[in-house]
Amino acid sequence: MNEEKKAVRGLGLCSGGLDSMLSGLILRDQGIDVEWVTFETPFFHAKKARKASKMTGIPLTVKPIFPVYMKMLKNPPAGYGKHMNPCMDCHALMFKLAGEMMQEQGFDFLFSGEVLGQRPMSQNKTSLRYVEKHSGFEGYILRPLCAKKLPETIPEKEGRVDRELLLDIAGRSRKRQIDLANKFGITDYPAPAGGCLLTDKGYSNRLRDLFQHQEACTEAELHLLKFGRHLRLNAETKLIVGRTQKDNENILNYHNPKEDTVIKVKNYPGPIAVVPHSAKKDAIFLAASICTGYSKAPKLSQVEVLVETHRNQETIQVIAILPEDIRPKMI
Repeated sequence: MNEEKKAVRGLGLCSGGLDSMLSGLILRDQGIDVEWVTFETPFFHAKKARKASKMTGIPLTVKPIFPVYMKMLKNPPAGYGKHMNPCMDCHALMFKLAGEMMQEQGFDFLFSGEVLGQRPMSQNKTSLRYVEKHSGFEGYILRPLCAKKLPETIPEKEGRVDRELLLDIAGRSRKRQIDLANKFGITDYPAPAGGCLLTDKGYSNRLRDLFQHQEACTEAELHLLKFGRHLRLNAETKLIVGRTQKDNENILNYHNPKEDTVIKVKNYPGPIAVVPHSAKKDAIFLAASICTGYSKAPKLSQVEVLVETHRNQETIQVIAILPEDIRPKMI
């Protein structure tokens, strides 16, 4: 009696985009058992990947990687892209972590939805080669959508994956992917724009400022960079001022009540402001004046402002500083 043939298993990186979905479905069509992993940090989340998993039925593991990611982000060997995005080292790290899972859980290879030439800087042959080399899993990373444009991988050479059933897509056109989506019955998929905050100019400016003024930061501080106006009052002091009610809620949600100072104008509608890690008295007065300038309080009168720390509350009086007068302090 013949022994049952052992199933081939592939572990893929999933962003939740169409290319990720197609790469998994193409391999599954070969009879390969496919699963996904997606990694979470304050800069990117697993929401789209969870949706893709639900749509396709491909199992998904979500893993937070904040500590190891921050170590790489502060000093990426290949440097940054246009903003604070360390794309090549980010991908290498993700494949390294996925490769460790591959070894621990008995997968045969790794895969992703990357397409040669789709993103000129991070998906050219040199970049893909860099990622593979620095992941520590050279030869085990399969890219099903463009495999025929790349060297044969170990799972192809060993016959675990049929190279003839893989594709040769290259370039920025999405036509072939859309045709494939129709073939697989995928009608609801996100636009191809990246979901990483590190590619955003405004967020990157705030992150760069944070790195310049703090040796370490918490996950909550990185989430705070997404909300409100950020002003650098001096080398030790930053101010965050809400723009909307939702901003105010998020700022209060992510601020550290044991360390931060919360500022709110009394008797008039206005924003919540937070001074992370507190500050000296003159900086708090400056922060309160700036916060008042964004409120509905009269601009040339003394206004009462509530200043709250975990130790105490006090009311101070300030005169508003108008937004146009503090533009140089905006991050």
